[in-house]
Amino acid sequence: MPVPPHGPPLGLRLARTAKAVSQAFDDALAEVGGSRPAWLILMSLKAGSGASQRHLADTIGIRGATLTQHLTNLEERGLLTRRRDPGNRRVHLVELTAEGEAAFRRMRDAAVAFDRRLHSGLDSEQTDKLEALLDRLRDNVTRDPAPADGRRGPDHDGYRRGANTPSAS
Repeated sequence: MPVPPHGPPLGLRLARTAKAVSQAFDDALAEVGGSRPAWLILMSLKAGSGASQRHLADTIGIRGATLTQHLTNLEERGLLTRRRDPGNRRVHLVELTAEGEAAFRRMRDAAVAFDRRLHSGLDSEQTDKLEALLDRLRDNVTRDPAPADGRRGPDHDGYRRGANTPSAS
């Protein structure tokens, strides 16, 4: 039988914590003139120079008009350039400028300092345990949930293991 919660539900506590950590990270990046989208874009460009907009979108998970808006803003600030690929005029190549390199370093330093702040008061064993717990929580919500009665659910084709008839669930 499940144990009743002894406080707010775990998901709510995790969501509140994630929101606070996200906001604090956004604030740390803003202090050096950055933002989370700018950091993701510059970091991705730094990892592989001359990326296409499509590759960039796939890498950082920002799509279409939203990515274009961020790229336009960063280009206007002189942090990157966009040009047509000479081999395929439909493809835009995106590259960091010297100012983009400097902005990347400022945001990287802010991200490293923020990570140190998150690790404050945690030893390596606690950090390893936290990482494992976070992975477990992610896995718990990304795989098919177990039925409330604890029995194994139907396979993907609607049949229970070892049975020759469709499940009644």
